[in-house]
Amino acid sequence: MEALSVVFSIGPFAITRTVVTTWGILLVLGFGCWLATRRLSVEQPGMMQSALEGVVQAIDSAIATVLAERSTLLLPFVGTLWIFVAVANLIGLIPGLHAPTGDLSTTMALATLVFLSVHWYGIRSAGLRAYLRHYLSPSPVLLPFHILGEFSRTLALAVRLFGNIMSLEMAALLVLLVAGLLVPVPVLMLHVIEALVQAYIFGMLVLIYIAGGMQSQAEQTSTHSNKEGNKP
Repeated sequence: MEALSVVFSIGPFAITRTVVTTWGILLVLGFGCWLATRRLSVEQPGMMQSALEGVVQAIDSAIATVLAERSTLLLPFVGTLWIFVAVANLIGLIPGLHAPTGDLSTTMALATLVFLSVHWYGIRSAGLRAYLRHYLSPSPVLLPFHILGEFSRTLALAVRLFGNIMSLEMAALLVLLVAGLLVPVPVLMLHVIEALVQAYIFGMLVLIYIAGGMQSQAEQTSTHSNKEGNKP
């Protein structure tokens, strides 16, 4: 595939077009954030600041619908992930570029970050002992199934985003090849909408996984504390 073609190598590591595109997105987002936030004003916010505040408030509201009491804690990670996936999905609209999320290696890397973040927030919420105790509940026999569920959920998250974006780009390419330039605007609009929807779904799944982990650990801690308190 063209997206997997090697651009250059760093020692034994082959740098593909997907990696270069991902680096470019990170640089653009980083520079854009620095440029947009270097002159913030409370009294007279500009158009750019107002737009950014609207985006942050929208993401914070979405997080609050799932886990209101932890929205401030989750906003940096979930918000950054949301914005990156949305931009990565849309980058395929630029001629000559392919969406990094249409490459399984990228989506697997994102899913791995989610996998680690679920455990990090779970441990941070209830402590290491309570977190590990969750995998032994209600019976230690279920430990292998809990572990298998964690890995299968991570794999499903990666494959789902990869499959949707790859099929989206292929469908748009086929329509343009068949219809030529007769229907470019509707196809592009559908591409934009679907790319944003997939980014939203990915972010909500991440948020639900993290919130579920944090809540389950809190429930385990509460149950254990109640049992300890009821002992004579």
